[in-house]
Amino acid sequence: MLSNICLFSGNANRRLSENISNNLNVPLAKSLVSRFSDGEIRVKIEENVRGRDVFVIQPTCVPVNDNLVELLVLIDALKRASADRITAVIPYFGYARQDRKDQPRVPITAKLVANLITVAGASRVLTMDLHAGQIQGFFDIPLDNLYGINSFLEYFSLQGFIGNGDIVIVSPDVGGIKMARGYAKRFGSALAIIDKRRISPVSTEAVHILGDVKGKNAIIVDDIIATGSSLVEAVKALKNAGCKKVFAAITHGVLSRDASDKLQDSPIDEVVITDTIPLPPEKKRPKIKVISVASIFAEAIKRIHLAQSISILFDFIQQ
Repeated sequence: MLSNICLFSGNANRRLSENISNNLNVPLAKSLVSRFSDGEIRVKIEENVRGRDVFVIQPTCVPVNDNLVELLVLIDALKRASADRITAVIPYFGYARQDRKDQPRVPITAKLVANLITVAGASRVLTMDLHAGQIQGFFDIPLDNLYGINSFLEYFSLQGFIGNGDIVIVSPDVGGIKMARGYAKRFGSALAIIDKRRISPVSTEAVHILGDVKGKNAIIVDDIIATGSSLVEAVKALKNAGCKKVFAAITHGVLSRDASDKLQDSPIDEVVITDTIPLPPEKKRPKIKVISVASIFAEAIKRIHLAQSISILFDFIQQ
């Protein structure tokens, strides 16, 4: 059934690629992805891909520029090797936060990256929880944006937090209301919003909570956690407002700088992230839990290959 499919992996997140491969029961194809002595990316496809349906799994996480160029070179090599279709599987799409001109004389880098991927030879893109929905329109090729909500729903269900009436889903800012509303509907819970004021480019101050959170367990939902400053301030505000426990469900754990230590030292009870970005050993902390989205990507890849609808995987009600 999947005889003509071909999976390749870059170096960004090899473990996720292997888990996707295991879910599909399709081995990763052989390739050489390394560096020349001067640091340039070296790629060699070591299998025949002529006429094959190829999927390249490579999040553009840290080191962002290295992983992005690695993805581009892999796509180019596969195109020149006469692959029939090349799908760039980008679990975490880097540069997504540079999606608009919010100041004079700044670039829209997300659009530039979209152009690069298209020109390199990708036929379509598969990603998860894009930071901004309009990025889908930056591509002139099909893009499928998956959501991590089902993985989080399964995890918190196993913890016994679903359907007992004491859960409140919290948006960390006004911009995340749509995402939080979808989570609240799926979790069957109340919704709260944190109104915050930014005091510098890297820190914010939570000033008000819209919604009833007293005596409830809160789950803060977001797509990206970088420095962790905003999340820590949100947790403090929720605890001060009377929350019993505070959790976070965040798709992409960028965790830059000292974010891991900051979260561990904060009053948060647990931060749940997915494996779209690998968590290095030096950033692992008891309060940080990683869940896998490999099965979601595997199902999407299978459906794309078989020309089946993947709308069932967009089970993310935003009403």
